[in-house]
Amino acid sequence: MLNFFKKLFYPIIAILDFITKYFKTIVFLTIVYYFVSTSNEANIQEGSFETANLQKIELYGPILDSQKVLAQINEAKKNNNIKGVLLDVNSPGGAVAPSVEIAYAIKELNALKPVVAYASGVMASGSYYSSIWAKEIIANPGSMVGSIGVIFQGTNLEELMDKIGVKTQTVKAGKFKESGTPTRQWADYEKQELEKVINDTYNMFITDVANARGLKVQDHTKFADAHIFTSSQAKEVGLVDEVSTLTFAQNRVIELSGVVNPSWKKEDKFDKFLDRIIQETVSNFSVLFEGGLKAY
Repeated sequence: MLNFFKKLFYPIIAILDFITKYFKTIVFLTIVYYFVSTSNEANIQEGSFETANLQKIELYGPILDSQKVLAQINEAKKNNNIKGVLLDVNSPGGAVAPSVEIAYAIKELNALKPVVAYASGVMASGSYYSSIWAKEIIANPGSMVGSIGVIFQGTNLEELMDKIGVKTQTVKAGKFKESGTPTRQWADYEKQELEKVINDTYNMFITDVANARGLKVQDHTKFADAHIFTSSQAKEVGLVDEVSTLTFAQNRVIELSGVVNPSWKKEDKFDKFLDRIIQETVSNFSVLFEGGLKAY
């Protein structure tokens, strides 16, 4: 009788045994299948890349590298089917160079097709710089905008090194080669050298903001000077055009682009999932190794 029941329930037992042994693999494959199937379904329902006529580009998290955003901007620029772009921004800023790269790429794109920048959370410093050449800047009522300034940070590990008995040895050519070193307090002439870089970068920042937004450079203490604004305050000083919602920003893209049947390009969900993981990892490492010239 026992053998009979074993034979009777053998298929179920075998399946349960297989699931137990390969549970992690099954979960992983299920996740992959979900993203692939939903992505294909979205493509069928919403239209393929060729039929989409509007595109959203996300600028999220610290700006440490511009390559992915630049690639999306170039795709939108080259794709004749895309008639308008929404730049969705939620970033505290970041390094100067990639922020400037994105800003001028947006300027080139906006010359071909309208770009609306939307502050969905934070549009500060480097991320604001990235957005200035959009045709319009719209801010969520609860967003924070501004912090137009430049900073160079470094640590002083001199006391810690003395306690643990560590000393540095340096061979250098050039008086300013050690400017910004973390092993000791900076000399006055080194601080002056760094201030020279900071001030010149800040002047570039406020000049570009003034030119893009129709403001006066001499009024930089009102709209810049690292002031942090609410969305309504940012509108008062001329940093944004409207205070409204994401739906309003999307509708502005549709209106400015003149499309009759709007269809937004859909990003692959699995790629987006992986990007978010990579972004979180990079963000965590940036906190650990923070330093250098930033437009924070």
